[in-house]
Amino acid sequence: MKHLLKLLDLSKEEIIELLDLADKLKYETRNHIPHPLLAGKTLGMIFQKASTRTRVSFETGMYQLGGHALFLSSNDLQIGRGEPVQDTARVLSRYLDGIMIRTFAQKEVEDLAQYGSIPIINGLTDFCHPCQVLADLQTIREYKVDFDQLKMCYVGDGNNMANSLIVGGLKVGMQVSAACPEGYHPDPQVLQFASAYQGFTLTDDPIAAAKNADILVTDVWASMGQEGEAEKRRQVFAGKYQINAALMGAAKKDAMVLHCLPAHRGEEITEEVFEGHAASIFDEAENRLHAQKAVLVKLLGSKA
Repeated sequence: MKHLLKLLDLSKEEIIELLDLADKLKYETRNHIPHPLLAGKTLGMIFQKASTRTRVSFETGMYQLGGHALFLSSNDLQIGRGEPVQDTARVLSRYLDGIMIRTFAQKEVEDLAQYGSIPIINGLTDFCHPCQVLADLQTIREYKVDFDQLKMCYVGDGNNMANSLIVGGLKVGMQVSAACPEGYHPDPQVLQFASAYQGFTLTDDPIAAAKNADILVTDVWASMGQEGEAEKRRQVFAGKYQINAALMGAAKKDAMVLHCLPAHRGEEITEEVFEGHAASIFDEAENRLHAQKAVLVKLLGSKA
């Protein structure tokens, strides 16, 4: 594992290894056991999309690991004024030990990895969100102990979260169902990957998708960069693609609920369901820190 560009690149064994390390680092963090595994290391964080959890968790994680994180907005970099990403990659590789980038195009992340000589971490693109889904998988395992025999159901837009949840869920051995309206399906590359798994279903019926699910997951109807489509999307998704009491009734009685946040209560999830499952949702948010620290240690730590 040289980079974290997308979960499609990782094996089941690599994902489980990251989750095991994340659990260990979480235990040490909560018990105030120092782990300066990245002392003297520096992470550059390129943000072309705004963030709360990504910035704070990576910055805090590097600090707790004994390293340093640099916040680099697109306004501060020559990349924002037209410098080719391959030039930025080669320059930053001379200064930094790793780069985390949160941007729009997946190609930009892939190009950084191709032309740079240091580890690249995908903090989010329009195609996928691997860091978030590693945290989701860590949370699921905390609540359900094992992935075997579990069914995860995603309801909503076939966006970057849907793409990564499908890939990550299937790779660790869960059944995965997705309920998305026509015209808002997950990426064709992801659907081609999922077609090899008998445990995957795609439907436009959320109730059918949620039947006997152990985990229900959703995300906002309009992601960053889609604000101009918000009203159109609201008309397509409203009244059907929502985690509510009816959907919870179709799932197992002990089903857990996850949401990557920020949540629009009353749209993709009701206030009642959100607050009823706030414990798992905010455990999930906390696990961004621990899962990403595992990624940082794996990629930037000593290879000796």
